This record gives sequence, C-alpha cells and structure tokens, in this order.
Amino acid sequence: MIYCNDMPPRRGRDPARWRAQRLRRSMYGTSHAGLGRRSGQVYGALSMWRLFIDVGGRVVRRLALVVLTVGLTGCASTIAARVTSFQQWPQDTMGATYRIVATPDQQNNLEFQNYADMVRAAIGPVGLVEAGGNVSARFDVHIEYGNPVEKRWVQRYNDPYWDGWGFNPFFGGVYSGYRGWGWGSGIYVTPSVVTVPIEVYKNTLTITIIDNQNNGAEVYRSTALNMSDADNLALVMPYLAQAVFDGFPGNNGQVREVRYRVGR
Repeated sequence: MIYCNDMPPRRGRDPARWRAQRLRRSMYGTSHAGLGRRSGQVYGALSMWRLFIDVGGRVVRRLALVVLTVGLTGCASTIAARVTSFQQWPQDTMGATYRIVATPDQQNNLEFQNYADMVRAAIGPVGLVEAGGNVSARFDVHIEYGNPVEKRWVQRYNDPYWDGWGFNPFFGGVYSGYRGWGWGSGIYVTPSVVTVPIEVYKNTLTITIIDNQNNGAEVYRSTALNMSDADNLALVMPYLAQAVFDGFPGNNGQVREVRYRVGR
C-alpha cells in the first residue's frame, strides 16, 4: 500500500484517519504555539480587513464628495416645475389689454413688484398688452406666491464613517471563531437604514386671469410648483412665471412638468 505522506501510520491505525490528522497538523499545528500562530494569523487578517475598511472609507468619502459636487452642479443646472392649468380662454384676444392687480398686502411691496415684472416678461409672448395709466383693461391678472416649508422623512444608509450619510463598503462587521477544524473569519453584510428628517420648500406661483368683458369670469388659472431643499423663491421665480405661460392656454385641467436651464 502506498501512502501520500512520508511516514506510514502505526500498525492498527486507520490510514484515512491518519491522513486527515496529518492534514490538520500541517494546516493548523497541534501545539499551543501552533494555535497561537494561527490566532495571530487570524488577528492579522482582521487587522488587514480593518485597515482595508478604513482606507476604503476614506477613498469612498472623497469619491462621494466629488460625485456629490457634480450631482449638485447637475441639479442646479436645471429647474423643474409641475404646472397645473385650468382655462376657458375666449377667442380673439390677440392684442387685448391686461393689468396686474395687487392686493392690499401686495401694494408698495418691493418683492411683489419684482415678481410682477417677471410675470410681465413671461406674459408678453401670449399676445396681451399691458394697459397704461388709468386706462381700463379687459383682463385683470392676479399673482399669488409663496414657499411654505414642510418636514419630510427619508431613508438613508447609516454610515459610521460619515456621520450617518454616504457609503461604507461593509455595513456589518467582522466575525471570527473556532469551528471544529480551526479558526474561521469573515465579513457579514447587514445594511443599516435610518430615517432622517429633511426640510422641503414648496416654491409656488399662481396666476389667475379675470375677463372683465365676460362678467368678471375666471378664464385662466395656473399654478407652477417647484420643490427645493433651500429657501430660494426669488431664484426660481422667473422660471415659475415662464412655466405658467408655457404652452398657453393649454388644455383645461392639464398637469405637466417643465424643465429649464438655469440662465436661460
């Protein structure tokens, strides 16, 4: 009989069991020193994993910063708005006159005057002309605006390397333990998700047009809504005014989404 090891087993021992013992001894050792060496290898491996995770966390943080910067730049390059319009627009209104009617709270209000100028610029392509002086106009244009803030809850990964946001390649941890044939180690992946509050600003502009030649009937109402994580109503107002009259008068009850490049 030919054995796979140098020394044959003692008489009366099972060759298969002997070969298994030889394999265990060659892999793990039998003495306390051997176990110590093996434990040192395990702890060394765990240390290497920790180093890898630390270095990986730093690299991922830097990459995430670059991606976040690019993403914010990309998000800031366009402004989106959801427009809801209702209309019973009369015929033959090209060249008809209009006037912007301010409420008592809007009179002598610089912010309102600024937004009114933006509405004037957007309403021009519609074909209406602003009435001058005390001349009566066919259409009265009413302007309402605001940016109420509300709190919403979103889910994000809980990253211990980045104060609860970002990305960590290993969400779980490292385990080790004795498993009969020796020490084992590995990584368990358990994504941790947390719910965090965020503030959302609802930038809104509503334009209502009244037809004075039709018993003061409301002939057009349109609302443009932009969601933002910052208090920037003045920044998005020109685009909201443009969105309200984009495709004027449109279909009654139409809801659409429009996007504009910043600086357009």
